[in-house]
Amino acid sequence: MLQNRVAIVTGAGSGLGRAGALALAAAGARVLVSDVNETGVNETAALIGGAAKAIVADAGSAADAERTVRAAVDAFGALHILYNNAGVAWPGRDGFTPMIEVEDWDTVIRINLSSVFYAAKFAIPEIARAGGGSIINTASSMAHLPLGGLDGYAASKGGVALLTKSLAVGCGAMNIRVNAISPGYVDTPMNALIFGNETFRDGFAKGHATGLQTPEEIAELVVFLASDASRSLTGAVLNCDRGWTAFKQPEVIRG
Repeated sequence: MLQNRVAIVTGAGSGLGRAGALALAAAGARVLVSDVNETGVNETAALIGGAAKAIVADAGSAADAERTVRAAVDAFGALHILYNNAGVAWPGRDGFTPMIEVEDWDTVIRINLSSVFYAAKFAIPEIARAGGGSIINTASSMAHLPLGGLDGYAASKGGVALLTKSLAVGCGAMNIRVNAISPGYVDTPMNALIFGNETFRDGFAKGHATGLQTPEEIAELVVFLASDASRSLTGAVLNCDRGWTAFKQPEVIRG
């Protein structure tokens, strides 16, 4: 499905990024996996094998984003797919705006939103040079229906959703499609901060029509969006949340 295509996956050291990188490689792509976590990203590359290269990079750094794109082109000769997945939940007290430390706000916006801009800025010319391709961004169900009390995270993911749409307009003439996925609450290491409490975890599970999601099922959507099977989609923000945004989830959690 993705033979002869080259992909970059950010935040590939665990969770959604690792699952996405594995799935893209299984579909035939060669993958540059990027993460600030050296151990995690090297483990992901080892799981994939010869079709992968690892780079330790901070997705929230413009210089590292440029270096990552250059590394993919140098290693594999081209770039066709960018999966902007790197993200952070709340690196401290990211809650209601008056209580958020300015440094924590800046961190959330930098890693969740600015990283998408940085990677796209440097990847778009290379994808266009290769004849076109696909950019997939990770938004969130909170881009559509925030819980409240996580203002920085909601703002950053809402920004990803609208940046996706705006990029799609500009990229159309270059034969580059730009879409985003908006998962619900997925069983990942990042969400272990929430799911560590089994009662709380069960409450979140009940807020989804068919239970919590796995990273592997989201990875299947990433492969679809990277492939020609989704050629009619650009500027889409796919609500792939197992019905989470169809519920009044705060009441479900409290119940």
